[in-house]
Amino acid sequence: MDPTGDPIGHPVSPLELALHAARALVLADLASGEVAAADVVSMVEDSVVQRRWWVEQWPEGAEYVAGLVAQDVQDALLERHGRWPLCPVCGSGDPHALDVEPELGPDPHWVCHKAGVKVASVGSLGMATGGTSSS
Repeated sequence: MDPTGDPIGHPVSPLELALHAARALVLADLASGEVAAADVVSMVEDSVVQRRWWVEQWPEGAEYVAGLVAQDVQDALLERHGRWPLCPVCGSGDPHALDVEPELGPDPHWVCHKAGVKVASVGSLGMATGGTSSS
């Protein structure tokens, strides 16, 4: 490692930092709801691969990657397993999923449109739902 802590003196690119952060945040949310089975982790990896190409085409979009990966995984889970993450705020009525906002922007959050509240930042869902937390 060099003095900055980079292995073999190779700095990590901003693209890779954004992708690794997005992966970690979404995996933390999945783990907090005990949804991080191997097939679900594969969905995260598939999204990261697709978003790598996207950010290579539009480097200014790197700060949007976490929200996009969260949305990708949410869509993939809906197709295969059902809604995720379920809203922890609304105690009655039909169970419904949270949404990521902004759809394309920095600092993505899980929100409940039914109650009109921000529930948690992407990566911090465990603190809002009483699940495990990565911090």
